[in-house]
Amino acid sequence: MTKNLYPLLPVLLVDDENAWLHSFGLTLRSAGITNIITCNDSRQVMAILQEQEVSVLVLDLTMPHLAGDELLAQVVKDFPEVPVIIITGLDQVETAVSCMKLGAYDFFTKVAEQNRLTTGVRRAIEMGMLRRENSSLKEHFFSDTLKNPEAFSAIVTHNTSMHSLFQYIEAIAKTCEPVLITGETGVGKELIAQAVHRLSQKSGEFVAINIAGLDDTMLSDTLFGHRKGAFTGADLSRKGLIAAATNGSLFLDEIGDLGQGAQIKLLRLLQEREYYPLGSDVARSTNVRMIFATHQDLGSLQESGKFRRDLFFRLRTHHIHIPPLRERLDDLPLLLDHFLEDASKKLLKKKPAYPSELPILLATYHYPGNVRELQSMVFDALSKHKSHTLSMDTFKAYIHEFAHGNEPAPTAQPFETAFAVLDRLPTLKESGRLLVQEALNRAQGNQAIAAQMLGVTRQALNWRLKQEG
Repeated sequence: MTKNLYPLLPVLLVDDENAWLHSFGLTLRSAGITNIITCNDSRQVMAILQEQEVSVLVLDLTMPHLAGDELLAQVVKDFPEVPVIIITGLDQVETAVSCMKLGAYDFFTKVAEQNRLTTGVRRAIEMGMLRRENSSLKEHFFSDTLKNPEAFSAIVTHNTSMHSLFQYIEAIAKTCEPVLITGETGVGKELIAQAVHRLSQKSGEFVAINIAGLDDTMLSDTLFGHRKGAFTGADLSRKGLIAAATNGSLFLDEIGDLGQGAQIKLLRLLQEREYYPLGSDVARSTNVRMIFATHQDLGSLQESGKFRRDLFFRLRTHHIHIPPLRERLDDLPLLLDHFLEDASKKLLKKKPAYPSELPILLATYHYPGNVRELQSMVFDALSKHKSHTLSMDTFKAYIHEFAHGNEPAPTAQPFETAFAVLDRLPTLKESGRLLVQEALNRAQGNQAIAAQMLGVTRQALNWRLKQEG
């Protein structure tokens, strides 16, 4: 299996001194930047760029044949998306200013600290990624088609908002930056994370963990692993999930439950791509793609001090918010059919037909548990199914219980009602007429469903409609 390299596109090092190319290449690899190509003849650089996309060009200023500043001007003109870092043996302010004016991303001397050079290259890599992502997003914005629809085959939808999310995911999937997926419980955050992983085309595994309930020590051991003897009971070394996800993706669900200590360690992992197994003082680098999910409002958590502000903004490099099911009710017929097919296979039953009114009934419910709740409803209904056509009774009972059974009892204290915004209160007769009309609208004219929503029998609703003319 081919080992995945970081970054996705190589870093091109150009210098006529082979010793420096070798030395700096080793420095970058030790920092986790492993995808590197080198060139010791400046005349070959333009040909390389025409044949091979690169993430960053690190260019020596003083070279025979074609000087670095001459080459810089050509690269900026023909390949403006490639960040160029100029390296020189002399610390000359005027030269640095001149190169920056020509379009160089950064300027360093060869005697600068290795950490500064490495950090500069890493920043340039991220800048190049952002430029390519912006270009890709523009391309997807003006295109209404998906390049890889098969990657989303596990997500049943034809909703336009979800389609737009898929286009965004295609645009950002191949980057190495973290992805934050938000949405209510049951909307399918892990399915989206798996789609991101598939589109990233990484050779490694998709490794998922729900971190809710894990304290800092347990989480550190689970993610980073430990050395033998790191603590009492550590009789064997453990490599941890980050190592298990090497060349792949690591999905951390319920990131909002992360403790302060673990947040600091996670921030270092994201910024430096390094971590320390418990009991070890040697940092290990990783190329794993980090994907996070939460149903909580991280913005509110960081404002209250429960979530680090720097980590919050680092996680939001790419943000995917999945709309709740009640905002995409047009998916109900598709989901109903899909879950009936799935439940039939699991229950070893023939897939039944269902009344045409069933999707209308289902659309009257608000689904606090989202797609997962609908799946449970369908499975339960099919478990009780005995005739040729699927009965609506199980769905009606469920909706009646959970839509009306948990409403708070009225109290003596004043509380705001739906009428609070009106200047004039409608009469009881007017209110009843409007309520009936709204129920019929939501039930798409189906009197049986409207009657259930109003808590009356169909006969009572029919009598009222006749009275109203």
